Amino acid sequence: MNAEKIKVRTENGQVMEVVVLNKRASAIEIVLGEGVHNVKCTLSPTRNGLAYAGSIMGRELVYARSREQVQADIDMLNPTLRKSR
Repeated sequence: MNAEKIKVRTENGQVMEVVVLNKRASAIEIVLGEGVHNVKCTLSPTRNGLAYAGSIMGRELVYARSREQVQADIDMLNPTLRKSR
């Protein structure tokens, strides 16, 4: 199984690649680390909707894509979900 990975920016400007557990326009669930040392986090949209932000162990993570871009990614990966309505 190929896990989807995204790049998030930390509060000090460092870019990290994390694994996506669940991706929805309303929230993105990610995992940092591997094995027993992993940490889960939920990134939620910012007020203006231009990015997703979350916090792991007191550190802020930012995924710099808008809600519309994330929804377009979801629709592109699985177009049958959109047609089921």
